[in-house]
Amino acid sequence: MASDEDIAEAFAKIGMAPKTIENTLKNKKVTQELLAVVEEAGALESGCDKATGAHLYSVATVFPQNALKHRKVFLSLIMQGKVKTSAQLEGGMKYLKQVGGEDLGDVSALEEASGVGMEVSQEEIQAKVREVIQENEAKLKEMRYHMNTNPMFGKVLKALKWADVALVREELDAQVVALLGPKTEEDMKPPPKKEKKKKEKKEKTPKVENVVDESWKTADPYAFFPKPEENNTVHTTVYMSDGSTMNISNTNAKLQQHLKETGGKVMTRFPPEPNGYLHIGHAKAMFVDFGMAKQYEGNCYLRYDDTNPEAEKQEYIDHIQDIIHWLGWEPFKITYSSDYFHELHALAVQLIKSGHAYVCHQNGDEIKESREKKEPSPWRDRPIEESLKLFDDMRKGLFDEGTATLRMRMDHKNENVNMFDLIAYRIKFTEHPKAGDEWCIYPSYDFTHCVVDSLENITHSLCTLEFESRRASYYWLLEVLDMYKPLVWEYSRLNITHTVLSKRKLNKLVTDKYVSGWDDPRLMTLAGLRRRGVTPESINMFCRELGITRSESEVHPHKLEYHIRTDLDATSERVLAVLRPLKVVIDNLSDDHIEQVDAKVFPGRSEEVYKVPFTKTVYIESTDFREKDSKDYYGLAPGKTIMLRYAYPITCTDYTVDPTSGDVVEVHATYDPEYAGKKPPKGVLNWVGQPAPGKQPPTFEARLYSTLFKSANITDDWLGDLNPESLVKLNGCFCTDRLASAKVGQRFQLERLGYFCVDPDSQNGSSIVLNRTVTLKESYTH
Repeated sequence: MASDEDIAEAFAKIGMAPKTIENTLKNKKVTQELLAVVEEAGALESGCDKATGAHLYSVATVFPQNALKHRKVFLSLIMQGKVKTSAQLEGGMKYLKQVGGEDLGDVSALEEASGVGMEVSQEEIQAKVREVIQENEAKLKEMRYHMNTNPMFGKVLKALKWADVALVREELDAQVVALLGPKTEEDMKPPPKKEKKKKEKKEKTPKVENVVDESWKTADPYAFFPKPEENNTVHTTVYMSDGSTMNISNTNAKLQQHLKETGGKVMTRFPPEPNGYLHIGHAKAMFVDFGMAKQYEGNCYLRYDDTNPEAEKQEYIDHIQDIIHWLGWEPFKITYSSDYFHELHALAVQLIKSGHAYVCHQNGDEIKESREKKEPSPWRDRPIEESLKLFDDMRKGLFDEGTATLRMRMDHKNENVNMFDLIAYRIKFTEHPKAGDEWCIYPSYDFTHCVVDSLENITHSLCTLEFESRRASYYWLLEVLDMYKPLVWEYSRLNITHTVLSKRKLNKLVTDKYVSGWDDPRLMTLAGLRRRGVTPESINMFCRELGITRSESEVHPHKLEYHIRTDLDATSERVLAVLRPLKVVIDNLSDDHIEQVDAKVFPGRSEEVYKVPFTKTVYIESTDFREKDSKDYYGLAPGKTIMLRYAYPITCTDYTVDPTSGDVVEVHATYDPEYAGKKPPKGVLNWVGQPAPGKQPPTFEARLYSTLFKSANITDDWLGDLNPESLVKLNGCFCTDRLASAKVGQRFQLERLGYFCVDPDSQNGSSIVLNRTVTLKESYTH
């Protein structure tokens, strides 16, 4: 593109004011479009008058995108002075929007729609203005020059569609003066202010603090996307290095054929590579792809992008399907890019025959160097027949790996590196997990992705913003192959603080055993989140609240945790347990005392209960006892009374300290069996009794998780930032029999302790392992 100084000079030649030029240059897209319009209009050097320049600016900013192929014709009407009013401009563009990408045919239809030759005489303007003034004469005489004449002006323009706006305004002003005469001193004064009616005092409504906007729960997050039947607008403009442009869209015929094949349904796809485990970012992509199809009763493919046979494993394929079903999504069909290898090969041959592909012998380093220098491949202009034969030799395995590729003949001088003659096929003597040994050449992502989108009749090809620069190559390929084109739309990827989501870094953490595996609960992999106890419903609600935007931002984990707590609070049974047991001996109970008290499964929501044994010896949290009481402390202390949840009040009478460690190891207390009707103490503690007098309660291991990294933003020294406290294991925790018999995957709220899930490491009949999913309240300090 030319320098800003050159562009500013070109814009000045079409009558743009310096300030307007300055503001326009700040918007790269408008600048690019306006420069292209000025060039198409032939005004780059010669310029034009200010009025015509204003029309060129309008064309650059509001011209119908589906009719860009006809823009040059319309510009010629402007430059010839045939289209010179805003009404004519509007009429012509409205017509062209209806025509779209179809052939324009006789330009006379466009001229008629643009009002070319439709002259409105001065006499017609005078007559219509006179008529409108007569209708408003009484009001004009009453209000004189204080009356707003714009409604009259609009009425005249509506009646005289092609009238010159300036002439109408001039005539209206002249006839008003003829009726009222020159302005008097009174006319020059500001109009008298209307007396405002005194409003009745309304009672003040109380101010509501901290109102949370939850409209996202019911809003349609996909409403801004075009409907399938609107998919004939321009999807992109590809700017070529020679100054030409490709305005790429579906023809009406292509669109109608597509709609016939799909029944007009929304068709999306979720296209993961089967070379790793899915993470929370993929959950957002699933919400976008599967969610949109579900919202509009359409279909979403699960398509495995399996064009790299070296990285793909059945383990990953199985995992992806498992996670998709766990999140509640159902694919319309499960397909593989390899299902289309024969069609892709045939289209590659077609590409060569049309002069848009060639066999190249540059290696990777040489291609990289050529790209940096914007130099063509030495084999870029080899004869078509030669490339066809060499490509067939590649197919037959007659070349070694790395000695030949098929490259697309795009635009090697383009500013967009993704238009630099991308590789379409490369040689790999690797058996494909699905296609077997049939192929030794494999299509690239850049060749495959858009073609298979088209073959599967995808309406909306939705991806994250890092693919935006590939939009040009996506549409270029479909255009030169004359295939149906989906709508491509990029949205911001999910960036979460205190973690990593790149496959490379995740793989490093797993293979070097910084974590226990792909399902380590500290990872933001979906397997890890599931193992931690996160529900699929909370993940989907989290994605819904994030919405689908192009704004890049970082999300703190507490936003996800909010949705996890909300869902677990509604669905998790409550149980009593202690993580760091402290023995409490109730001295006014007999050694053989046992009483089954009723504990609530969902306190305040249902009457369902489970039994908890109340015995002479019970256990509370060691953190719930202090040797010295304080005003803001609600735990147990010498001489202080607290309530054991669902049981009785107890009062501390004594305690024992380990002389070596200084820790309190035993507390003595008395209980009040007659507390009914009395005011209960403020402090209420979780506790566990013995299942039988003298018998220790069931034990479990608790795994307490926090962020994997100490810092919110991951730096180059990311491994050095690993949080050593990201996993704390507590052994010897006590629980009731109800929790001890829980199954793997069951979720509970351990009252006062947090939400927990039974880990697969639990041993049936022996001891269980509980993962803390989230705390009861937000607890981040970072």
